[in-house]
Amino acid sequence: MRQHNDKACVLLAREEAMPTSLRHQPDLTELLDAPAPDQATLGANLRDIRSINRRLGWTGAMVREVGAVMARLRLRECTLLDVATGSGDIPLAIARQSARRGLAVQPIGGDISRAVLAAARAVTPLDLVCFDATHAPFASASVDIVTCSLALHHFPPDAAVTILRELGRITRRALIVSDLERSWPGYLGARVLVTVLRNPMTHHDAPVSVLRAYTRAELRALAGTAGLTGARVTSRFPFRLLLKWTPGRVERRE
Repeated sequence: MRQHNDKACVLLAREEAMPTSLRHQPDLTELLDAPAPDQATLGANLRDIRSINRRLGWTGAMVREVGAVMARLRLRECTLLDVATGSGDIPLAIARQSARRGLAVQPIGGDISRAVLAAARAVTPLDLVCFDATHAPFASASVDIVTCSLALHHFPPDAAVTILRELGRITRRALIVSDLERSWPGYLGARVLVTVLRNPMTHHDAPVSVLRAYTRAELRALAGTAGLTGARVTSRFPFRLLLKWTPGRVERRE
């Protein structure tokens, strides 16, 4: 596995040698990743993230993507695992919107942070489990749809490859990964956004998240190194990347 991860680092180094919109800074630290964050501050930060997801359309986009997978595969019911789930707002929205359409989605949210899960349990009825996504405690091809939103940028390239490989391993029908896209407009947008969000964790983490995030080419390289053959990576407004992968199926690259 180390050989594959070294390959990812080489690919990203080549990307960095080319003109990029904003220098990648994966060694920066976000306050959300602290081992014992203040629970009140953390709760307010997660509330900000829920609001941003909803207002910028990112929650709705994930709902539509899962709906499209179910429609394409003609699924009336499915299991769904949301990795690094935070508040669990996205999988809950997916399940509720699916139910309105007469579909049954059984969602589970997972996160490595017990502090995050404790805050999430105060605001969501979702089933939540604590686990490390680099060693996911699920059998291969055991979950119909795996989603991961706003999390991959928390990991440097070698760890990101490991996580993508793990998520691909446990996916039976579709993997959908949504994250920030590193760019100057995205960074400046984050700096403007935090001027109206007074939570210190949000104020610090929002622009740092953009600096830690990947570009479209970088994410495609990571997916290839992780063995997600045919993964489709697209840019979405505003400042978002979307990776979609179906096991055993080569999708058209854009």
